[in-house]
Amino acid sequence: MGTMNNLAERLRNNPPVKQFRIGEVIRFSGLSRQTVHNYTIMGLISETERTEGGHRLYSESVFHILARIEELKRTKTLREIRLILDRERFFRGSEE
Repeated sequence: MGTMNNLAERLRNNPPVKQFRIGEVIRFSGLSRQTVHNYTIMGLISETERTEGGHRLYSESVFHILARIEELKRTKTLREIRLILDRERFFRGSEE
């Protein structure tokens, strides 16, 4: 019983985060591989880690960020979007 409570507490306080490979990001977002790659290189989105095979992994938050980028692209350049996202990350205290 004690072990189960410890497990439940660990999962509640630090649940495992789903990591998405670039192919999954492309499939779910509808963006091209090149666009996702360019956004990564430009610092608009960031990979959270790489697999042993070198595949990029992105956290679930990448989908919110991609949606924000698409929203901002209507009126902003990618350079302006980078500044906006950096400012938003700073005020949230997040690296993603």
